[in-house]
Parts: sequence; structure tokens; C-alpha cells
Amino acid sequence: MKTVLDYSQAAEGILAEASFDRNYFGKIESIFCQGNGYLGIRNVTEEQYWGESREMYVSGTFDRASGDTVPELPNAADVLEMKLILNGCIFTLQEGNILAYRRTLNLNTGECVRKVRWRSPAGDTLALEFRRIVSLNRLHVIAQQISIAAEERAVSVCIETGVNGRITNGGEQHFSRNAKRVREGRFLEYIQVTGESEIPFFFHTAISLFLNGESFFVPCSARRERRRLFARYNTEVPAGKTLRIEKISTVHTGLDAEFAGLSWEQQAQAAFVCCREANELGYRQLADDSARAWEKTVWKRGAVQIESKDPFDALALKFAQYHLHVMTPAHDERMNITAKGLSSDAYRGHTFWDTEIFILPYYTFTHPDMARRLVRYRCLSLESACGNARRNGWKGAQFPWEAAGPNDGETSSEWGGPDLFTGEFYRMPYGQTEIHITADVVYGLRQYVAETGDEAIMEDGGYELVFQTAIFWVSRLQCGPDGLLHLYGVVGPDEYKNDVDDNAFTNYMAHWNIRWAVECCDKLQIEHSSLYRALDKRLDLARARGIWDAALRKMYLPQPDEDGIIPQTADYRSLKSIDLSAYKFRERVGSITDDYTWEELHGMQVSKQADTLLLFTLLGDYFSKEQKIANWHYYEPRTLHDSSLSLCTHSILASDVGDLPLAYTMFRHAAEIDLGPNMSSSDEGIHAASIGGIWQCAVLGFGGVRIRGGMLQITPALPNSWEKLSFFLWWHGCRIHVSAAHDRLVLENISGTKSVLVQVQDRIYTLDETLSIPLCNLN
Repeated sequence: MKTVLDYSQAAEGILAEASFDRNYFGKIESIFCQGNGYLGIRNVTEEQYWGESREMYVSGTFDRASGDTVPELPNAADVLEMKLILNGCIFTLQEGNILAYRRTLNLNTGECVRKVRWRSPAGDTLALEFRRIVSLNRLHVIAQQISIAAEERAVSVCIETGVNGRITNGGEQHFSRNAKRVREGRFLEYIQVTGESEIPFFFHTAISLFLNGESFFVPCSARRERRRLFARYNTEVPAGKTLRIEKISTVHTGLDAEFAGLSWEQQAQAAFVCCREANELGYRQLADDSARAWEKTVWKRGAVQIESKDPFDALALKFAQYHLHVMTPAHDERMNITAKGLSSDAYRGHTFWDTEIFILPYYTFTHPDMARRLVRYRCLSLESACGNARRNGWKGAQFPWEAAGPNDGETSSEWGGPDLFTGEFYRMPYGQTEIHITADVVYGLRQYVAETGDEAIMEDGGYELVFQTAIFWVSRLQCGPDGLLHLYGVVGPDEYKNDVDDNAFTNYMAHWNIRWAVECCDKLQIEHSSLYRALDKRLDLARARGIWDAALRKMYLPQPDEDGIIPQTADYRSLKSIDLSAYKFRERVGSITDDYTWEELHGMQVSKQADTLLLFTLLGDYFSKEQKIANWHYYEPRTLHDSSLSLCTHSILASDVGDLPLAYTMFRHAAEIDLGPNMSSSDEGIHAASIGGIWQCAVLGFGGVRIRGGMLQITPALPNSWEKLSFFLWWHGCRIHVSAAHDRLVLENISGTKSVLVQVQDRIYTLDETLSIPLCNLN
């Protein structure tokens, strides 16, 4: 398989593109994506090419392109574009000769460097170096540095750059107004406003020039065009000299918390001052400060280290953690993580269950302050979730399958595109049927509280969220002919099974949700009577608790059959069974649809992704190890992994049932979804949930980290190719360093503020400072 990716610097945490190939723009733009949670940019080049996707997104800035569309993140103006005309030749790698090429992304620092040696059509040999950062400590700053070295003769240089607002979301234009001006003779200011949500975006940018390190001034010739503001600079590079161009840009929006209460003019002034201050620091200082922020914020707090025979494994973990911080809006609890991070507009920038089930565990264990903001986003969305339930005919709170802003409600499209042949639109009822999201949200809250001990968040909306969701579930349950309560007409995680009855995952998660509501109700009444009385007055908790008790007794939970198998749906085991070996682990997911229609798939024992098996990683206490093993051997051959969410779950469960070789194989497959040699896998953006799952494979799977009965458990089992695995965990305010080898586990209580109870295999230990525990092979 042809690939331009180079892993030779994997041990250094550096991802490289070894050659220039326009066929692979999408992959490189996505996996080299840069950002800081406030904004994210696809890694396009400064020069423009056909087939590229020049995209930048700012968290939380949702807008409707028209009245019949759903909110989406608008693709903001482009500040990266730079046209270079060298001795009359426009710099482009499609002309002239590429003598040398390499682009690297340093995952440790977030800096991208592209080095090109190029012979122009005019015969000039030039060495060009492009550097770029999106600052982690100055969230609004994008900094670029371009160096041009003239090797043989003097080169005239014309630079044209600025802000290009001619950017759309696949043709949809979100910005209806713009304003342009030049400040202080050198700062370009471009303001655009979203059409429906009326959010102002403020862009400022400035150019500085240096010849062999010495600063010099060149007057700019600014020009305004429709939706574009740019400037030209003309200079010359003598033979043997190097011209350095620094472009410092800032991006702000009217949603920024620090802009609250300010007029647009005051916001524009504050944004301008930010750009001027960043410009005074210069590229190198900005890059160094950002690198220090990466080290302090990310790597010192939560780095995972692997001693492996293959350095790709450590690179995969570094890659996952890098992108987790690029995509997560740690600055604002009004925003959440999108299904593609900030690397594309796929899924319109919406939030799914991906956050709670696949990404939140990383933050609760490594950055609990950031995890709290992600959980608070759901608390802020509670009123909207209650409105969503009412619209669908239910009570309580039904969280949207797709979410945008906290108050936007359900943002999934009810109708898909027209059939290619009939022209008829098809209905997509996921917002009404994929209801397991409601229990998933509660599960995320429960895990956060269990791991951090943060009871304050329960009083600040958490208790009501639990109660309102339990009210939803009992209103959604229907009494069947057997006298039990069922969930009819749902979609579980396996989206190859539409409109099914009694999906095991949904039923068990709903049951767990209601059970926790009962526990919370009892606890609240004893420990916080005033809050209980307030919620009881609004929700009639005394009556609701009785209804919940009755529902728990009568709710149908699929039980293991004579083979020990828990049926995924009411009729799953009676469906047609086929050999799926030809479709598993194919380069192109969904290849089975080449041979079977969706209706046919609905009637087969084939799962798109982990469904029933996911229960065993989330609700492990509900099932015995024997049940896990039996269901593993039944469902794994029937699962195609046609969703990027699936492989990580299977890897973790394979570790649990003792199949370490398969656990490692699936970990590698999960890591290769974005990082592997398939050069079209990430064209539409990185796979956010799978990236969170890569961390889970290492820490929850091979590291054996679990919460059972409110206690931290660590039972590692490393794959044969790993000598050592080490990582950090936060547990109830204590920072713990875990170092696992095949025969020994070393735990260090770094905080040293209090003792921690830890279960390792079958024994409970008290961790005060350091523990060194021999491991026995339980597999």
C-alpha cells in the first residue's frame, strides 16, 4: 500500500510526511491538524492547490446556513494563505522541480515544520522552510514563519497574504456581513458575522520581515476585495542570504467569555490589542511558550509511556493524547467535543455519545478540571433535554443524539439526502430512536464523580440530571404481553439494526440509570435535605422514587440463554447467520453493503460495532467472567468493526478475557484508523472517539484500570511486545504514577496528601507513598 507517512522519528514523537502527493491531501490535513480546543485548523499549505480543504473551526460558534438546516460549526476565514512570487515565478510544487521535501508534526510541541528545496521554472534553487503553531497558552494566536534562502543568485520576492473570507461549508455560506480595515499601517482587521446566530468573528494579522535575522520595514500595499483583505510586500533576497517572514494572526469571536458585556467595537479593539501583543513577541517566543504549555499542561500531567519493540505503539499513544487536547474546548463549559474534533465539518461539529463513553475517561483520570467542564456542558443542557423529551411525547429529560450548543436541543437531521435513482428523501429517525445517549450522559457523570469525588457537581445540576433522566426512562418504558416493561423501537450502538425491541445495551443502561437515581434520591434525602426538598417540590421525588422501584422490579433485562449468550435484540439469535470473514478488517469500512442491502443486513446476525459487548466494559459488575467469555466468542466473529468506535472496545474486552494477542492486534487496528497507511481513512477528519479509545486500550485494557464498588482497581496484563507501560492517574485528588511490567506493578502516590486504597488482582493495598507489587499470571 502506497503511503507518504514516515515513522522513522516515531521514538521522538514526530510524525512525518516524506513526499508531496496531492492525492493524499485529506489524510495529511486531518492527522496533522493543529489546534488548542478553542480553534482548530486543517494542516493545509500556505500556497493553494486544487483539492485541498482550507478549514478552520472555532468551538461553539454554531450557525444555521438556512432555515431548514441544522446548526453547524461554520468554516471561518482563512488566515494561513500566502502567495510567494519568486523572481516572477509563483511558488507551487506543481511546477518546477522538488529537490527535497519533508513535513513533520512534533506531537510534543504542536509545531509543524515543512522543508522544501525547490528549483523554480526560472532556474533558481531555493530552500524554503515553513513553520506553524496554534498556541496552546494563547488560545487566539496562530503563528507562521517562512524562511526563503537564495542559494545561487538574488531573488526578488513578492508576498501576498491577509485574510480570505471566501470560505464555505461545502458551498454553504454562513457569514452575511463583513468589515475590513488596516490598523496602524500594518495590522489587517477583518470582521465577519454569522447569518443566523449573529456571532461576530474578529481576525487580525500582521507581517514582519527579517533579512539574515535583522528586522527591516517594507510598506504594505493593502487591498480590499469582496470577502477578502490582503496586502502585498515587495523585497529582495541577496544570494547567500535568508529572508524570514513572520505572520502572526489572532482569531476571536463574540462568544468569548472575556468579551461578555462589551460592544462589538470594544471586542474588536480587545482582539486587536491581543494581536499586537503577540506580534511583539514574535514567532520564536510564541512557539517556545506554546511548547512549554504542552509540556506542563499535557505531558507532565498525563503522559503514557510504552517500552515496546515497535516505536509505533508509543507514537500512537502520543498521537492520541495530542489530538485529544487539540479537539477539547477546555476553556469553556458551554462547549463540548465534536465527532471529528476540530479537523473538519463532518457531522456538522456536533457532540455525540463519543464524549462520555470514549473520551471523558481520559480526562477524568488525567485532567479532572477539564473533565468537569465537559460534564457541566450536559448539566447546562438539561433544560433543553427536557424540552426534547416533551416534543417527542415523553417526560423528564431526553438528551439529543446530536447536540450543538447547550440550548439547541436535538440537531440530528430527520431526513437524509435523496435517493440517487428515485429522488425520494429517506427518513433518519436517530434523534427519536438512538435513546441510549441519555443513559450514556448519566454514565459519564457517574464515572466522573466516582473517580474525582467531586460531589459539588451533583449539587450544581447533577442530581436533577439523574432524576430527570430516570423520569424519562420510566415514561419511555411500555408494558408488554408478558407483564414486563420493555423498550420498543430503539437503535442500539449497532446501527445495522434499526427500530428494534429490547436492545440489551439500551435496556441495561436504562435500568442502571434508574437504579442510580434511586440511590441518589436516598442519599440526597439524608445528606442534603434542603436540596432534596427543593427538588421534591418540583419533581415530586417521593412519588417518583416509588415509580422507579416498581420499574426496576418489572423491567425486562435480556438474560443469558442456554449457551450463556445475552441476545443483542429480542430476535437477534433467530436471524440469518453468514460467514463474515471476507468483510472483517477490510481497508474500506462498510464493504458488506456492496453485496447486501440495509434491509438484508437488518435480518442477519451481523453487527456494525460493539453493542452487547460494550456492556461488559461499562457495567462489568452485572456479569460474570464466564458470561463475558461466552458472549465474546459469540459476538466477536459477528462484528465487522465498520465503526471506528468498535475496535477499542473489543481490545479492552479481549484483555479482560485473557486474549492478549488479539487485544494487541485490535489496539493496532484502532491506532491505524487515522495513523496507519490507509491514505484515505481520514479525509473527512480524525476519528475523535477512536482516539480516546486508543488511550483506553492502553490504560483500561493493558493497564487493567477499573472502578469496582467505588474502589480503584489496577490489574495490568501487557502484550508480549511491550516490556513496560507507565501512566498517571488522578484519583480523589491524589496523583498516582503507575508503572507496570509483566511481573511487577509499581504505584507511586505523587501527591502524598492522603492514602489511597487500591485493589490489585485479588488483594487490597493501602498506597501511602510507593508500592511494589509482584504480579501473577491470571490468564
